[in-house]
Amino acid sequence: METWWRQHPGANIGVPTGAPSGMVVVDVDVHGPVDGFHAFSRAHRAGLVDGWQFLVSTPSGGMHACYPATPGEVQRSWQASRAGVDFRGDGGYVVVPPSEVSTGGAAVGYRVRQINTGPSSMLDSDRLRDFLDPRPTPRRSASPDVARQADVTRLAAWVAARGEGERNRGLFWAACRLAENDVPASDALDVLSAAASDAGLGEREITATVRSAYRTAHSRTRDSSTTSEQASSPLATDGWFARDTTGARSPSRARGL
Repeated sequence: METWWRQHPGANIGVPTGAPSGMVVVDVDVHGPVDGFHAFSRAHRAGLVDGWQFLVSTPSGGMHACYPATPGEVQRSWQASRAGVDFRGDGGYVVVPPSEVSTGGAAVGYRVRQINTGPSSMLDSDRLRDFLDPRPTPRRSASPDVARQADVTRLAAWVAARGEGERNRGLFWAACRLAENDVPASDALDVLSAAASDAGLGEREITATVRSAYRTAHSRTRDSSTTSEQASSPLATDGWFARDTTGARSPSRARGL
């Protein structure tokens, strides 16, 4: 390590986030018309981003709010691009002070903005994501068939609106919802392909993601039925657009896809 630093004394420092470092980060971006400080302020008023350990100013004019990682819990990285806020957890990393980048011909550094001398607390990253980028909610209708069609249409529109970094995860979540509601895989591809393509995904990636979602949903259904024959379905317990709680579980094999 010392030899490496002697060879590259001006190198920046990157720190993995999540379990490896014990730190997660809310990355507030300022790019063009998007100002993540507005969304961060809303989240602060809602009590969702309190308890940070320290704040770091970034060269773009943004900010890193750093929190302790939740022990024993996987907190995956995500992006809420329209809000201008990213979350750096497991699988992510951040550049830390005293690193510098060149902006407009001048060196601009990462610097510690403020240190919290009071108690810190862990961040509910899933709750923050749902607040910044809420998922569709079903509309009530006298006709179940009409309500179902309306929900599928809104689900496809939500997938089409996903930004870079959110597209694959959003498609996977949407396909799981269709699988849990007994929509055939071929129909799910028909419904979601155009929407995911509008979001910027390629045909091969769309097909692979939908198939993976169906394997995961079917595996979860089998596991639930073997645990209790009377266990309620995701539709019955959480509604059509239930929050995905599968996390990082690996999909097991299922026939038909």
